[in-house]
Amino acid sequence: MRYTPPTPADLQRLKSELGRTGEQMADLFGVAGGQQWRKYTGGAQPREMAPQMLFFGAARIALSDEELERVLARMREIGAEIDIAPEAAVATEPGHAAQK
Repeated sequence: MRYTPPTPADLQRLKSELGRTGEQMADLFGVAGGQQWRKYTGGAQPREMAPQMLFFGAARIALSDEELERVLARMREIGAEIDIAPEAAVATEPGHAAQK
């Protein structure tokens, strides 16, 4: 696999396009909180986002609720325990699945 992570500016642009707070972006991408999210979007040495983290966030943006649930069900069949319900539900575009 060849992968080049998004730049901090790319991630800031996405945050702006989605109209989300840092906390909401952290939840969307499975990061511990807004402070952790900021480690990917700024500072002297921002972290690079791993492909699996980007995939998780992109899937939550792009997939319908049913499609995302199908993936989560397969993860559970494999043996994972997963509940991606945020502590405070975050709304997404209509028909998209950030509120699991």
